[in-house]
Amino acid sequence: MSLPLSGKPADSDLSFVIAALTARFEQRASTVPGIRQTHANSLTWVAPQLPDIVIFPDTTEEIVEIVKLCAAHRVPMIPFGTGTSFEGHVNAPWGGVCIDTSRMNRLLAVHAEDLDCVIQPGMTRKALNEQLRDTGLFFPIDPGADASLGGMVSTRASGTNAVRYGTMKDNVISLQVVLPNGEVMTTARRAKKSSAGYDLTRLMVGAEGTLGIISEITLRLAGIPEAISAGICPFPSVEAACDATIATIQSGLPVARIELADQLQVKAFNLYSNLTLPETPMLFVEFHGTEHGVKEQAERFGDIASEFGGGPFEWATKPEDRSRLWQARHDAYWSALALRPGCKVIATDVCVPISRLAECVVATQDDIKASGLVAPIVGHVGDGNFHLTLLCKMDDSSEIETCRAFLHRLVERSLAMEGTCTGEHGVGQEKMKYLLKEHPPATLDAMRAIKRAFDPLNLMNPGKVVAV
Repeated sequence: MSLPLSGKPADSDLSFVIAALTARFEQRASTVPGIRQTHANSLTWVAPQLPDIVIFPDTTEEIVEIVKLCAAHRVPMIPFGTGTSFEGHVNAPWGGVCIDTSRMNRLLAVHAEDLDCVIQPGMTRKALNEQLRDTGLFFPIDPGADASLGGMVSTRASGTNAVRYGTMKDNVISLQVVLPNGEVMTTARRAKKSSAGYDLTRLMVGAEGTLGIISEITLRLAGIPEAISAGICPFPSVEAACDATIATIQSGLPVARIELADQLQVKAFNLYSNLTLPETPMLFVEFHGTEHGVKEQAERFGDIASEFGGGPFEWATKPEDRSRLWQARHDAYWSALALRPGCKVIATDVCVPISRLAECVVATQDDIKASGLVAPIVGHVGDGNFHLTLLCKMDDSSEIETCRAFLHRLVERSLAMEGTCTGEHGVGQEKMKYLLKEHPPATLDAMRAIKRAFDPLNLMNPGKVVAV
């Protein structure tokens, strides 16, 4: 049986589960409205839907206890990391139990010789890299926010380094997952490759907590580069910056990061981070390698940029200067708020084949202007992915409708260019409607079949990704 679309399980079952969990976990269980609110909070305009109770487990065994109790009494479960997702992933549309993994934040093992490590899902990427520093290794996926690694796995996160190091799907070796019936599954061994059966690791990466709760992660690591060369390069237009990006990637230049900021976003950087960047479209670029290698790569990129009217290319040679530039880039969401105080930020992303990138970004800028909206653009343009931080007055119904219509056209434009409705934010609740246009019916039927096979009662993060 499935959960009804218009309600939640019977109150008697829910009341029993809340009482049992409160008795079992004591101070690690909370029904306080403020705690419940923060565990349904969204950084965008998706309306929060609160769980009935929040539990903070310490171990896989405790997650198993929680899941078995909830399954027995038909109570929904919502996994929670740090709450930095944008599309309503952690909402509880039918109430239920929020399982917050933030206390499960240990580094369990480092296999330096094999370039991998084993962690608990509540560990954040910054905490992991801090603990790895003395090993000469680091975890390269950097979505900007200091997200939990479990959340990054669940949303198939990406970020500024993806053009060189790939996304989460490329850097997760194995997962331990508590399934909706309380059984514990390990998806793979620690070997670097395997042909032994279905790839359950990749199935769980990006499942957004709808198939189970991740309790342990084995991650691929990379060596800290001998040398890092980073800098900024202004361009006369967004189109020129995108074309330079395409030429850079197509030339085979091993760029580690190549990020776009349009003129309005650069203005926001200056206001928020006290920078003095020229307020023109700009690429933030970084190379990793040997001293000689990054110097050669930087010079080659400078030549490519100049072919599209870019320059001068200014390098940040000191680590603190590089950190300041990248921190400004990571603060794009917060810096956008300074452009229109009192507005809500609606963050979204799309991704297109890199050959269509310039066309898509320019058309989007034209649409922003014609709609009279304020929406700075940033992008992981090395892989065709760009983001908008749309600023909307939430007390103006007309403007809300204008924003919704614009966002719809943005996705339609991306799909028309053989792209996707989301490159890295995930589906959650907000983008479920676009899967109907992105995928043929057979694909969605396969997704529903997988969901039903793993979670026949529809208890695990219900109301996300696909309707069942």
